[in-house]
Amino acid sequence: MDTPNAQGPEAPSLVAGSNAQLAELLGLMADGDRGAFSEFYRLTARRVFGMAKRVLVDAGLSEDTTQEVFIQVWQNADKFDPEAGSALAWLMTITHRRAIDRVRSAQSATDREAKYGAASQLLDHDSVEEEANSRLEAEAVTRCLGTLTETQLESVRLAYYGGLTYREVAEQLGAAIPTIKSRIRDGLLRLKTCLGVS
Repeated sequence: MDTPNAQGPEAPSLVAGSNAQLAELLGLMADGDRGAFSEFYRLTARRVFGMAKRVLVDAGLSEDTTQEVFIQVWQNADKFDPEAGSALAWLMTITHRRAIDRVRSAQSATDREAKYGAASQLLDHDSVEEEANSRLEAEAVTRCLGTLTETQLESVRLAYYGGLTYREVAEQLGAAIPTIKSRIRDGLLRLKTCLGVS
């Protein structure tokens, strides 16, 4: 039997014959025929890989997509409808969709990573800024506490850092409550002035 010339008038019948053969193989695959699957793979793997590579460019991703396509074809061979189109068109549609899904998935992952990176960078920047501000504020408070008199400082420390009430501060320092209130009030006013708080 002579091999048809791809440029001669027999070329269309070769394509039709191939599609008929692929459709027949799909029918056998629908019944679980592994040999039919092997033959279907042998006849179409290059085309599937070529389509995937045109969309994805990356050879590794294209190989993975090709494998996924043939798994899908094996699992869904019974869904092929020869009246809806040729076997090759059905296969290429599956391949194209799979490749596009890969592109979208990769883009989605890239977008998520970019958002996470931006958010974590912002968090890192914010936490560094907050820490620096806290340190500066603490230094300013320490410096301003140094401007208080001894009695004001001791009263403020016991009330605000020790959590004691006016009565407890008065008892601890052996002073009258109005005196303690006055020391704390004057001390706080001096701190506000020093810190520039209005």
